[in-house]
Amino acid sequence: MRTPHDVLNEWMQAINNADVEVLLSLYDENAVLIPTFSNRISNTREKHRDYFERLGARPGLSITLHEKTLIVQEVSETVAALTGLYNWRFEVEGELLNFEARFSYVVDLSREAPILHHHSSQIPRML
Repeated sequence: MRTPHDVLNEWMQAINNADVEVLLSLYDENAVLIPTFSNRISNTREKHRDYFERLGARPGLSITLHEKTLIVQEVSETVAALTGLYNWRFEVEGELLNFEARFSYVVDLSREAPILHHHSSQIPRML
């Protein structure tokens, strides 16, 4: 059986490959996505596709997990919440930039498309 960490790894590999179809296959049809680089909440497959296609078009796109930050909370035998930090990287106006972000997922491993909820946001500056 897949683990929550497996789902996260599949998702990151799909981002690194700019593979929109694999990304979409990981999200439940009713999944909510609060994306890192958008001010809109995405709650349909079409909105998810639009976001990931725009993101995947970024030159140099990649993502890496800060492994030591990953927290997995098991809610039930098949449902888990994941939280942590990852680093996005892509070009903006020809310059390769890094964007640190925090994330949370709710996944149900009993489903073929396990991601039910995904929130990601850039880490704000400290007060």
